[in-house]
Amino acid sequence: MDSISVSAASGMRARMESLELLANNLANIETGGYKADREFYSLYSSFDSTPDPQTGVGTTMPVIQKQWTDPAQGELHVTSNPLDFAIDGDGMFSVQTPRGVRYTRNGNFRVDSTGNLVTLDRSPVRGVGGSKLTLQQGVPVEVLTNGTVSQGGQVVGKLEVVSFGEGDVNKEGANYFVPVPGVRPQPAKGSVLQGKLEASNVAAPESAVRLVAIMRQFEMLQRAAGIGNEMNKRAMDEVARVVS
Repeated sequence: MDSISVSAASGMRARMESLELLANNLANIETGGYKADREFYSLYSSFDSTPDPQTGVGTTMPVIQKQWTDPAQGELHVTSNPLDFAIDGDGMFSVQTPRGVRYTRNGNFRVDSTGNLVTLDRSPVRGVGGSKLTLQQGVPVEVLTNGTVSQGGQVVGKLEVVSFGEGDVNKEGANYFVPVPGVRPQPAKGSVLQGKLEASNVAAPESAVRLVAIMRQFEMLQRAAGIGNEMNKRAMDEVARVVS
C-alpha cells in the first residue's frame, strides 16, 4: 500500500477514535460532575517505513497516543435540595461500592430506607475514616463547607472529601474514579456547598463544532485514500502496458 493510502487510513482510524470519545462526552452532557475525555495526537513512524527519495523522511502516520480526562470544574447549579452537594474547587466525594472505595464529583445523594446517605446507585457515601453517614428522616440537614454534617444541632459525621494528583485516577463506570495502584488520596482543599450540584464540564457548542470538524476531516481523508488507490491503479495499468 502506498504512503498516501497508509497515512489516510491511519488518519481515519484516529478520527473514528476521536468520534467515539466525543459521542461518549455528548451522551454524558447531563451527567452531574462528569469530566470530558480528550485525546492527545502524535505521529507514528514504522521501523520498516521507506524514506521519501526526495526528502529522506520516512512515512509517518497520525495516531491517538493517549486519552486524558479534563479535570475542569463544571458549572455549579442551585437545586435547593439539602441532600445535593457540590465541591467548589479541588476534591472528590468518597463512596463505598461493592468493588471497593471509589470517588466522584457527583453529589446527588439521598437517604435510603436504613437512614444511610447514599448515591443514586445506592452505594453508601463515606464519612471520614470510612464510616457511614446515618441521618434521621424529616430532620433538617446542615453541611458546612468543610464537609461536617449536622442534624438538629448535633454533628452526625463529616464527608470524606479527598484529592488526587494529575494522572492518579482512572475513570470507571457510573461516573466514578478509581486510583492508580499504589496511589493514596490526600486531603482536599475545595469547599463543600449544600443545595448545589456540579454540571458536566462538556460544552455543547464546542462539542458540536468538534463533531463537524472531525466529520470533515474524515471526508478529506477518505478522498485522499481514494486518490492513493487511483494512483496505484494507474501505475499498475502503465506497468501492464509496458510489459505487454
